[in-house]
Amino acid sequence: MLARRWFTNDGPYVVELERRLEDHLGVRHCVTANSGSAAMLLAIRGLDLSGEVIVPSFTFVGTAHSVAWMGLKPVFCDIDRATWNIDPTACEAAVTPNTSAILGVHLFGRGCNAAALKRIATSHDLRLVFDAAHAFGCSLEGRRVGGFGDAEVFSFHATKSFHTFEGGAVTTDDDVLASKLRAFRSHGISDLDRTIGLGTNARMSEVCAAMGLANLDSYEATLKASHTVHQAYERGLEAVPGLDLRESAINEESNWHYVVAEVEEAECGLSRDSLIEVLRSNNVLARRYFYPGCHALEPYVTEQPDAGRLLPETERAAARSILFPAGSSMAPEDVDRVCALVRDLVGCSS
Repeated sequence: MLARRWFTNDGPYVVELERRLEDHLGVRHCVTANSGSAAMLLAIRGLDLSGEVIVPSFTFVGTAHSVAWMGLKPVFCDIDRATWNIDPTACEAAVTPNTSAILGVHLFGRGCNAAALKRIATSHDLRLVFDAAHAFGCSLEGRRVGGFGDAEVFSFHATKSFHTFEGGAVTTDDDVLASKLRAFRSHGISDLDRTIGLGTNARMSEVCAAMGLANLDSYEATLKASHTVHQAYERGLEAVPGLDLRESAINEESNWHYVVAEVEEAECGLSRDSLIEVLRSNNVLARRYFYPGCHALEPYVTEQPDAGRLLPETERAAARSILFPAGSSMAPEDVDRVCALVRDLVGCSS
C-alpha cells in the first residue's frame, strides 16, 4: 500500500476485499463503507426510503439513529420472547400508510424470521432491510446471512467477529442498487465529471481493507476459538439457576461471538444489575445489553413517550439481559474463572 501510494478511493485492497466478501457471503455485490452506520445511511438513501421505518427497539441505538438521521421516523416494534428478534406479528400491526420499509436486526448472530418479514413486506409493498452487524459468518435458512431482503448492512467495527479496524458494508443482489451505493459513498460521483445525486464520503480506506483481508484469512481460526469460549460458558453456567443463555438457531452456522443470558431474579437470587455490579467489582466486564431499549433513549423517549406500552417483551429483555466478556482472544481458563465466580455469587456448587 505504501509502495503504491494509494490509500483510499477504491484502492486495490478495497476491491479485493469486496470480491472476497461477495464470494464468502454468496452475494452479487458487497459495497464497503467506512463504518457500519455509514453503510446503513447509504442503504436508506439508495433504497429511497421515506416516512416511517419499522425497527425493533431492542437493538443498538445506531440502528434507530440511522433512520432518524435521514429524516425518517423509526417506528419501534416489539420482539419475540424466544429469540429477542423482531416479532413479525407486531411488525405487521405497526404498518401504516406512511411505512416505507421494515428494518430487521439479526440479533447476537441469530437470523430474523426473514420469510415472514418478506411476506409482510411483499403484501404491503415495502422495502426489507436487515441490520446484520452481529451476524457475519452466520446462516439463515441454510445460507449465509447477506443475501436476504433488498439489502443487508454489516458493521466491521473492531468489536465484531470480523473487523477492518472500522468499517462496514451493504450487501445486495440488486445491480441497480449496488451502482447507486457506489456513487453515493463517493459524493454521488458516477464518473469524473458527473454526479447522479446527493452523496457523501463513506469510502473505506486501504488500510482498513488490508486489515479486513488479514482477518478474513484467519477467520476460520477466529470462529474455532470463539466456539471454544462459548462452549466453556455453556458448561460453566449450565447449572446456574435463573440464568438462561441465549441459544443459537438449530442447524445454522454461528459466529459464537456473543455470550448473552437472561437473568430471572426470583430463581437466581440476584437481580441482573446486582450480578453485573459484583462481576465488575471483580474486574469481569459484564454489561447490560441494549438497555433500556432505543425507545427509552433520546430523542425517542421525548418524541414518543408512550412507545413502551406497545413493547412489553422489549422492556422485559432490556431489564434482564446480561452480556459476558467473550470472543476469540479470551482463554477458556478465564471463562472458567468467570463461571466459578457466578456460581459462588448465586450459591451454586456445581
